[in-house]
Amino acid sequence: QAQLVESGGGLVQAGESLRLSCAAPRRTFGWYTAGWFRQAPGKEREFVAAISRSGPTTYNADIVKGRFTISVDNAKNTMYLQMNSLEPEDSAVYFCAAAQPGSPARVASSYTNWGRGTQVTVSS
Repeated sequence: QAQLVESGGGLVQAGESLRLSCAAPRRTFGWYTAGWFRQAPGKEREFVAAISRSGPTTYNADIVKGRFTISVDNAKNTMYLQMNSLEPEDSAVYFCAAAQPGSPARVASSYTNWGRGTQVTVSS
């Protein structure tokens, strides 16, 4: 399995933006469903967004509220999560993951390949 590596997290103020990246060592996102999840302290890991190998995307509307965009650059073997208008409630460790095509994209157990996460902290 390709090792996924997240980057781009950090400390920002409410209302600011971050772009998270998920890099794979070889072509991955054109073969698998890829997604972003997040986990805050004391809470369960929750689905944020996913993109299928053919391009269609799906979002957790309760979290995203039109603020986040998932995308893939296959030439760079990298997936992105653009996050705008960040809120303190968005503070969490964000993970990228890959799943077999056709697996339920919103379910964490569908994903067999996970990165180690990147911390996002949003101050009020």
